[in-house]
Amino acid sequence: MRIDLNADLGEGFGPWTMGEDQALMQVVSSANVACGFHAGDPLIMDATVRQAKAAAIDLGAHVGYPDLQGFGRRAMNIELRELATYVVYQLGALAGMAAVAGHPMTHMSFHGALGNRVAADAQMAEVLVRAVAQFDPRLIISSSSSQAIEAAAGKHGLRVATTFLADRAYDEHCLLVPRGIPGAVIKDPAQVRQRVAQLLQDGTVTTLDGKRVKVDACSILLHGDTPGAVTLARDLRQFIEGQGAVITPISQLLRS
Repeated sequence: MRIDLNADLGEGFGPWTMGEDQALMQVVSSANVACGFHAGDPLIMDATVRQAKAAAIDLGAHVGYPDLQGFGRRAMNIELRELATYVVYQLGALAGMAAVAGHPMTHMSFHGALGNRVAADAQMAEVLVRAVAQFDPRLIISSSSSQAIEAAAGKHGLRVATTFLADRAYDEHCLLVPRGIPGAVIKDPAQVRQRVAQLLQDGTVTTLDGKRVKVDACSILLHGDTPGAVTLARDLRQFIEGQGAVITPISQLLRS
């Protein structure tokens, strides 16, 4: 079995840092880099791209709402056409940094509140996924389980790498439970490890209300902004490899 490990990186701003990016890059196989809207800035983006190149891991754009103060985790009422331009703007920003560094983008993902909304809203998914396809049809969309995104990607000829969020609770539709609900964020490392084991063994996740649902994932997301993230990431990689899985970047799992 081959599986990708990805992490959201480059999420500082100016002198403020978030997570331990360099340490995580020694563990993961793909990086999702903030593009300046929910976090990140040109200097951080440039440095993160170059670090990803040095670590020989895949590079993706992590696009979100224009919400630096709320870290992109607050829902925003933005007209879809305008929101599509925000997506293209962020993709273009990271693509520019990637071109200068000589480390092309392989994928993109939607961050936070935007990601949750796109995953559940077929109309929004259609508009934003079409924007991604028009920007670069070779990009892979890295996403949590979402029929809306998968349908839009299929229509517009994009590949989807479904990623499993081991530290987030799921509902019966295999969508992420909003962070404001008790139990939505799983902080116990033993429980996170058990959820990864369940995914590897039978391809399922137990929902917040105790049901088992199928998750057809080829990637696992490791959040870098939680306490002890690097230690947990190292432990999970060791555990996953101990189960016989080979850690493989997204682009090698979904070759066009």
